[in-house]
Amino acid sequence: MKKIITSYLKSKQLGRISQHIVFWLFSGVILLKFFTSSSEIMRVDYIYTVLFLLTLMPCVYFNSVFLVPRFLQQSIYWAFIPAFIFNVAFFSWFNLLFFDKLIDYILPGYYFISYYSLVDISCFFLAFAGITTLLKMARSWFRLAETDRKLAQMQQLQTNTELNALKAQINPHFLFNSLNSIYSLILSKSDKAANAVLRLSDILRYTIYDAKDDFVPLKKELTYLTDYIELQRFRSKQEALISFKITGDSDGLMVAPLLFIPLVENAFKHGVKGDVQNAFVEIELNITNEILELKVRNNKGTDTGTAVAESNGVGLENVKRRLELIYPGNYQLNIAANEKEFNVTLTLKNISVTTEIN
Repeated sequence: MKKIITSYLKSKQLGRISQHIVFWLFSGVILLKFFTSSSEIMRVDYIYTVLFLLTLMPCVYFNSVFLVPRFLQQSIYWAFIPAFIFNVAFFSWFNLLFFDKLIDYILPGYYFISYYSLVDISCFFLAFAGITTLLKMARSWFRLAETDRKLAQMQQLQTNTELNALKAQINPHFLFNSLNSIYSLILSKSDKAANAVLRLSDILRYTIYDAKDDFVPLKKELTYLTDYIELQRFRSKQEALISFKITGDSDGLMVAPLLFIPLVENAFKHGVKGDVQNAFVEIELNITNEILELKVRNNKGTDTGTAVAESNGVGLENVKRRLELIYPGNYQLNIAANEKEFNVTLTLKNISVTTEIN
């Protein structure tokens, strides 16, 4: 593993060195065209261009390696601008001094004639320093954009993984309760057992095939709830009052799958549990102007203490977490209880719009 990392770092470093070599070779060709005074490129032109590049490189690298990361990328513009100007001015002056005073001592066999003033040389240095600054910033911007893109992908993957995990926590528990209901009907030799099996078949088909999508038609989710409620009606005592009322038009509306079932399941679990007189579960779903309101009301069972504790348990926590992930800022979940009953109200806004999960 260490060898692989070392090899990768070496190849990356060689790649950067190659980029710098290509840049300066290309720059040398461009400058050679400027510095050649005759139609034919002479040896002295090559030497002058190379020496000019050698005085240009410190200006460019000091700007790219020190000034840009320390000031510009940190948004310290008040320090970068004067430092940038001073850097260009200093090395432009050094270039002029080099060719006017020092070159005769270094290469006494050549006679260099420069047709460029300090202003002209400063323009060359300013152009190269500016271009390399833009290249440095562009590379940083691309790296930042790539990092943000990868981070967004990781967050999306984490969100989808968490949502799938929350769904997986719901389904086995629901299936277990449904099978218990059918088992009770079979033991009592009820004629409703066959109908209950069909209902469960539709429920399983929905949970396996449709509920894997991020959003499903609201009509399908309501059919799923109806099947579940009918299964519970088969299981419940005759004296238990169970009602499910839907008002409003659900055509064209989409909703996250399996979002309502923990609230309804919780009501049946505590509302009609045990031999309780006047047991009831009332479910109302109202749709008005792209706003969905689900109201679930049920009596408290005989094990009130357990019911209170479990009413805020895993099922409702899953609902809250999914709401935060799928409908951030577009939902309200209110849970209230008194000595006799539980009341849960869920409100979803803008359900006609299925936005991408963030």
